[in-house]
Amino acid sequence: MSDEDAELVQQCRAGNREAFTVLVLRHQKTVYNVALRVLGHPEDARDATQNVFLKVFEHLDSFDPRHRFFSWVYRIALNEAINRRSRRQQPTELTGEEPDQVPGPEAVVAGEQTGKALEGALQRLVAEQREVVVLRHVAELSYEEMAEVLQVPEKTVKSRLHSARMRLRELLAEEHGPVGAP
Repeated sequence: MSDEDAELVQQCRAGNREAFTVLVLRHQKTVYNVALRVLGHPEDARDATQNVFLKVFEHLDSFDPRHRFFSWVYRIALNEAINRRSRRQQPTELTGEEPDQVPGPEAVVAGEQTGKALEGALQRLVAEQREVVVLRHVAELSYEEMAEVLQVPEKTVKSRLHSARMRLRELLAEEHGPVGAP
């Protein structure tokens, strides 16, 4: 756990609610992005993010400081998103209203179809594969951090990510021809 997060957790445990606000502000964007990629719908991701931080607050006393705080939060976020997704019948497509950063007009035109295809393929991955893709490419975690969050060996993380990337390539090729083809 970073020294800053460690200090904030201690302050929270001592009753300092402002310290919890700092933790939320520090981690909410990544938690939201993880939830969005798993759930595929901005409103569901916002609800999941809110529930994640409610659970974090309620269970802060059970946090083990020997582990990294962000890993604990991301594991809660991943579980919340997966549980919400399993309660739904059909996956919902992304609407295009959810980007965190607004790309320039050239990027919008060039990337719109690719983005939709990737989101569609991502939603078709099995949960284990989608989790590693989201943690690596959305949350930008290292393999070590992913292993900690998922509570599996680092080799398992690498294997799942490799399989997920191969499956994404297959899904994109099925829909749009071989990846990299003109």
